[in-house]
Parts: sequence; structure tokens; C-alpha cells
Amino acid sequence: MKRNGKISNAVIRRLPRYLRILEELSSQDVQRISSRDLSEKTGYTASQIRQDLNHFGGFGQQGYGYNVNDLREEIEKILGLTREYRLVIVGCGRLGRAIANFNYTYNQGFPVIGMFDVNPEIIGKTINDIPVADVRTLPEFLKQNSVDIGVICVTKEAAEGVADILIKGKVQGIWNFAPWDVEEAEGIPVENVHLSDGLQALIYYINHNEA
Repeated sequence: MKRNGKISNAVIRRLPRYLRILEELSSQDVQRISSRDLSEKTGYTASQIRQDLNHFGGFGQQGYGYNVNDLREEIEKILGLTREYRLVIVGCGRLGRAIANFNYTYNQGFPVIGMFDVNPEIIGKTINDIPVADVRTLPEFLKQNSVDIGVICVTKEAAEGVADILIKGKVQGIWNFAPWDVEEAEGIPVENVHLSDGLQALIYYINHNEA
């Protein structure tokens, strides 16, 4: 796999969409697809798709297009999806439980190995065979267990403190759903997810629909 220089965030964020479509095509036993057909399914131009993939080697053949399974496997390698990533979830309210249930059902490569909360009514309950522990035990848990990703589902006021614990606990990345942006620190990448952003963008398109 060839990688040409630093890859932009925009390219990286398009790769999961390519992968999702390729997985669907593979499940339908589709063997190959052209950049033009992939363009129709993704909404990106054929030229954009070729440029994106050329950052990593291209993978297509003139007059043939892309082998669906081969390209799917290559994108999985690019994204690093060839191994498991162990998660802990901090904040086990509705959102935390929803993420845990989604991962348990659909994201088998991302096992949740620990769940933590401050609410005594939640602590001790079991979610998908994982007991919810007191968040005060999180630092010790991180010392004793290898954790790849820390998932933050707490209030705005609590988010910074939880992030500090996760960073000190040497997680490899933070997936933050709190309404407060976690800043990257000590080389640990952070993905801040604001659910309201997508909703507000949708409202814009509803009110400026020129399609």
C-alpha cells in the first residue's frame, strides 16, 4: 500500500463511506465497480474518488474499474480495521447505553470492556454482560487493562475531568459525545461528536432545498 504524503482529513472522512458501500456490494456478490458507478452511489465525483484512492496506490484497472472485495480489504487496512479496538464508556445514561448496544450488535471489532458512571442507581447494573463500575475506579482500571478508545458520554461540566483521566490512563484515542470539545493532548487523537450539528445542518438543507 503506497501512501503519498500527508492525507487530508477530508479524504480520510470519505473512506468510511466508500467502505460501507463496498461492504453492501460485496454482500450482493457484486464483483467489480467503476469509479463512475461508485460516484453515483457515494455522491462524490468519479475524479474525486480516483484522487482519494490514488493517495494510497489507486487499486483500479483501466477499463475494468475496481475489484469490490480487494478494494474493501484495502480500505479496511488503510483505516486500521484489521484488529480489535477495546473501548471503555464513561457515562452510562441513555446515550452511553445506546453506544454500548450498538457496538455489541453491529461493531464486533470494538468490544466494550468497561463501563463507568457516577450515579449509584446505575452502578452495579449490567449492560451486555459488562457491570457498570464507579467512575472513581476508572484510573485503576486503565492501569490494569489495555484500552484503545475512551468514549465520553457525560455532561459538559464533567467532560474535561473524564478526558484528563483517559489521557493519563494512556488510551490511544477519545470518542467524545459530551457537549464540550475535548482538546488533543499528548498525541492522543480526539473525535468530538456533536449530534446537534448534523440536525442543524439538516434544518439548513430543509430550508434551502434547491434539489
